[in-house]
Amino acid sequence: MDKALITKFVAGELGDPFSVLGARPALRGGHSGVLFRAYLPTATSVEVLIGPDTAVPLKAQGPADEVSGHFFEGFYEGQFEYGPYKLRSRYGKPGQDAVFYDAYGFQPVLGELDLFLWNQGNHYQIYHKMGAHPMVHQGVSGTHFAVWAPSAKKVCLVGDKNFWDGRRLPMRPRGASGVWELFAPHFGAGDLYKFEITTQAGDLLIKADPFGFSMETRPKTASRVYDLSKYVWNDGKWIYERGKTNFLTSPMSIYETHLGSWKRHADGTWLTYRELADQLVPYLKEMGFNWLEMMPISEFPFDASWGYQVTGYYAVTSRYGTPDDFRYLVDRCHQAGIGVILDWVPAHFPRDSFALEYFDGTHLYEHADPRQGAHSDWGTLVFNYGRNEVKNFLVANALFFCQEYHIDGLRVDAVASMIYLDYSRKEGEWIPNKYGGRENLEAIEMLKTLNTKLYELFPGTMTIAEESTAFPAVSRPVHLGGLGFMFKWNMGWMHDMLDFMSKDPIYRRYNMERLTFALLYAFHENFCLPLSHDEVVYGKRSLFDKMPGDYWRKCANLRLLLGYMYAEPGKKLLFMGGEFGQINEWDHASQLSWELLSRPQHQGLKNFSKDLNALYASEPALYELDYDWRGFQWLDFRDSDSTVISFLRKGRDPNEIILFVFNFTPVVRPSYRLGVPKAGYWSELINSDSSVYGGSDVGMGGGRQSDFIASHGYPQSLELTLPPLGFLALKVR
Repeated sequence: MDKALITKFVAGELGDPFSVLGARPALRGGHSGVLFRAYLPTATSVEVLIGPDTAVPLKAQGPADEVSGHFFEGFYEGQFEYGPYKLRSRYGKPGQDAVFYDAYGFQPVLGELDLFLWNQGNHYQIYHKMGAHPMVHQGVSGTHFAVWAPSAKKVCLVGDKNFWDGRRLPMRPRGASGVWELFAPHFGAGDLYKFEITTQAGDLLIKADPFGFSMETRPKTASRVYDLSKYVWNDGKWIYERGKTNFLTSPMSIYETHLGSWKRHADGTWLTYRELADQLVPYLKEMGFNWLEMMPISEFPFDASWGYQVTGYYAVTSRYGTPDDFRYLVDRCHQAGIGVILDWVPAHFPRDSFALEYFDGTHLYEHADPRQGAHSDWGTLVFNYGRNEVKNFLVANALFFCQEYHIDGLRVDAVASMIYLDYSRKEGEWIPNKYGGRENLEAIEMLKTLNTKLYELFPGTMTIAEESTAFPAVSRPVHLGGLGFMFKWNMGWMHDMLDFMSKDPIYRRYNMERLTFALLYAFHENFCLPLSHDEVVYGKRSLFDKMPGDYWRKCANLRLLLGYMYAEPGKKLLFMGGEFGQINEWDHASQLSWELLSRPQHQGLKNFSKDLNALYASEPALYELDYDWRGFQWLDFRDSDSTVISFLRKGRDPNEIILFVFNFTPVVRPSYRLGVPKAGYWSELINSDSSVYGGSDVGMGGGRQSDFIASHGYPQSLELTLPPLGFLALKVR
């Protein structure tokens, strides 16, 4: 070989290693044949095996202690069918000799259409092509690797199968697409790998696979080859029924969970996905929650980020097991009639050097300008949503979880930070859009594309926006000018409710607007009412501890808070521990305080949460018209002197009417009269002051017959006894 050619190859200046390595037609001494070349550092001799009886020796192109000595070349004069062939290499030490297929004897795997669609930003199943895929190619088993690094000078595959030596497996560039690929016949499921990227400046970057399906458990950071084609699902009935269900008019009681701290083993170690399937799923069934929302499970290195700083977007965290173990958890949820929602984080990503930041020596996934590309609040980077491939990476990631993991919904984190260029930025710290406005037009377009494709490809799935501003039509269809989310978290309701409930009852009469304001805009969006993890950390205290008063009053107030959430229009979300009155703030590093259930007060709270879910699921008035003003009617929101609120919830059937009365003071209210729309016996559906829940058993004794005494615009009314710091739900029979 020409020494100049060797120098250029090693420096990555030739671009395509297949232009040098492998087999090619050649002439030697006027004879036609095949020229073989291999690059095998530390080998002492190399042969090409052609058939069972023919071995073609390859000659080292220089001394063993020089780079040229790593190149081996040989000429074979004879018949040869171009395709896969094996090499035999020797290394001078016992046990190191090897026979293997030469990676440079294979044709490309990716087609031109794949590359075209990727560059266009429209390859919504790109996860079938990029990353690492065990497969049979040209009759040989191995793994195909592909990575996008358009500005790289050279990309090599490194892993435990090639001694983490980037010299051994340089990858093939696919022209202007920016994609590099290689079929490696000696890599298989379970093998660890990364990409070694040489930048145009000559720097060497070692990167995990952005499309990798599995990663090592932190603090290790390598990607792991994983075959996603093996799991057999048993949730066909759920998927079929999901496609026919209108979740806007269905009950949704969501249990928000951090898998690593719901429960742990006695020694403090995590439960696995399969152990969670055996323990968490039955608990959800027992309690009546019909949806499980998991905080992010895409791989992340820092436990205290709770998963919101993602480094492996396509890899479920290995903390709790394998991808198929996670599938088992989802499968068990579905078989139990429980939907699964994942927290998904497309708003930002961390600066870990092994991940997406400065991926190919340029700001590939993020904006270069920190006024667009950095979140100072979180110390993270912002995706460049205007770049076709980045948009494709994110949209395909959402679709990937729905297809490969049968996920039913995505709660999209920090949407406000995506759609506003000036989010948490001072004047001069952001760049207006092309029209001079503050909206991030590219992020908005990405979200619209995501929602459109999700509903098109996976009927019955949903997206939920964590969006804290008054941006219009977040939960309206794209074709009607909306962002296309099915639901939006009502952050204003959450803050108002917690502010009101944390006040001593003596002051609540002066803050009644906190209870009622959310109903002014309740039907502008499809709201979910969240009492989420964000409100029980960082000194904010647990829901239980936010409540004023002594132990009894804290329990009663917490029942009031939960009851008010379930009574108002909107889907329900409760963070784990809230259902039984977790006293301490949530700590991601330890399990919930399950020992509290040995106390009657906390067992009572658990009983109450269970009955509240049962009531919610059984009464159409509580969910059928969640997003229709006809499903809600105030009776009296002006009784600030008594600090009592009353309203009606209605279903489609005129007979489906439930009366709610809330007493936010510790004073029993006897002979409290309320007008009702129907005469008859109004049965007590639930009384939060029941002794079963730890209350004082003040109430109606099961119900009350209406009187023909006009009140609140109705010819009949009820004379009620309102329990202290309690509420009643009644329905006419």
